[in-house]
Amino acid sequence: MTGPHVREPLVLKVGGALSGVPGALDDVAEALVALAAGRPVIVIPGGGPFADQVRRTQRDVGATEEAAHWMAVLGMDQYAHLLADHVPGARLAETLDALRAAVTGTVTIFAPYRWMRASDPLPHTWDVTSDSVAAVVAGALGARELLLVKVVSGTPDTLADPFLPLARPAGLSVRCLTTKALRGLAGLAPSRGEAPARAAD
Repeated sequence: MTGPHVREPLVLKVGGALSGVPGALDDVAEALVALAAGRPVIVIPGGGPFADQVRRTQRDVGATEEAAHWMAVLGMDQYAHLLADHVPGARLAETLDALRAAVTGTVTIFAPYRWMRASDPLPHTWDVTSDSVAAVVAGALGARELLLVKVVSGTPDTLADPFLPLARPAGLSVRCLTTKALRGLAGLAPSRGEAPARAAD
């Protein structure tokens, strides 16, 4: 999307830990819809409880890092569907072309498994989470900024996964926002409450 009248999309990763905070997904959904009124909004999902289940399965049943990696990415797809269910009018996308076609007034949520399987851009380790996936996707879209929506305030150095500095392409700025800060960015009243941190997803 180019041209003087087309605004650059806002690219966000919505952390999966927010699914465990009462009311948080509704607060985020309201903010995303408000932000989309002024520019296209693209959301990369976290893994949240779906990735947590993969960790438990790997521990209790046994699974290789290879299998666990792809199971966790599938967990991001599941969270994408959960987010789409909460965001009025949201569209699911499985390809970068579909993300690039996002327009003002829409929230487009990326289900990354199909693209990740085809491109396989990251190591298969738990040091790589949806934070790094989001950075790679944002870079592939040519975004200049990625917002990581987290349960608690902090910086990418303290909240993001260890691989993010390697996954982040040159020229991509990454910052972390709480739900409250996201709502402030959207011009909305503060969120209904913050909760103690879970995993830094």
